[in-house]
Amino acid sequence: MKYFDAHTHVQFAAYDADRKETIERALKAGVSFMNVGTQADTSAAAVRLANEYSTFSNSRELENKDLAGDAKFTVGSMYASVGLHPIHTEKSFHDSQELGSPAGTALSQRMSARGFMSREEVFDYDYYKKLALDPKTVAIGECGLDYYHLSEESKKRQKEVFIKQMELAKDVKKPLMIHCREAFGDLIKLLTTHYKLLNSPPGVVHFFSGTVEDTKKLMDLGFSFTFGGVVTFPPKAGRHAGDYDEIIKMIPLNRILSETDAPYVAPVPYRGKRNEPAYVVETVKKLAEIKGVSTEQMKQSILENAKRIFSIYI
Repeated sequence: MKYFDAHTHVQFAAYDADRKETIERALKAGVSFMNVGTQADTSAAAVRLANEYSTFSNSRELENKDLAGDAKFTVGSMYASVGLHPIHTEKSFHDSQELGSPAGTALSQRMSARGFMSREEVFDYDYYKKLALDPKTVAIGECGLDYYHLSEESKKRQKEVFIKQMELAKDVKKPLMIHCREAFGDLIKLLTTHYKLLNSPPGVVHFFSGTVEDTKKLMDLGFSFTFGGVVTFPPKAGRHAGDYDEIIKMIPLNRILSETDAPYVAPVPYRGKRNEPAYVVETVKKLAEIKGVSTEQMKQSILENAKRIFSIYI
């Protein structure tokens, strides 16, 4: 494997029609990846999928084998992370790419029968611990804080659930896969207050969008950062063209990983299409350009970072 996608969602409904083909395209491109759970069903699905691809042939066989049909893939091509996304701690929008439409997946049909399209989940520590103890589970999350259009009561609930997942990560000795949107101040306060719950290394902040000051504080806490397709986009209107690039430049190579967050936010030249793990190659190329290193050095650094943070063999 030459590349690592640290955060993707191939278990989502967006891939129901061509999941196997999507996985094959990633492996042909030399991309190993981690499917990240967002609630109970998608976390369980991530673990199941990782285990489906755990009885693979060795990598030498893989290199010389056509990946069509019933080909087996190398151990270390797929991993899982399990957790409860902050937006799913209360009733929220229904994302058809995640759970499917009422006429689609069995899960969404069951939800429709309950009389609502959105979902609210109470964090079940024992349920998630069972998933977390699976050998193919290498991180806890995505968990964290998302303050986009939320009430103060919702923020309180998110914090409580996040702390429980920090406790779970400490319990099973696995790193955190953190989601944070418009909440970095509170995120850093929680991580600092509950510093004893952090492992070493503590984990990653995915799809990082914080400020320079946020970056410094999170690095001091030991965290690394994943970057996705947005690094290939032109700068947004009203934002200094170099802001995002400057943050990436200030982060050491040993704290940077690549991701797709597929099926969302496909990189250029696939922008506007459904994203998939194979496209992480474009993000790695852009990260190398921003950091002023070769693509080979960038992808090798990302692989080493993934091995160290998630205790995996790629």
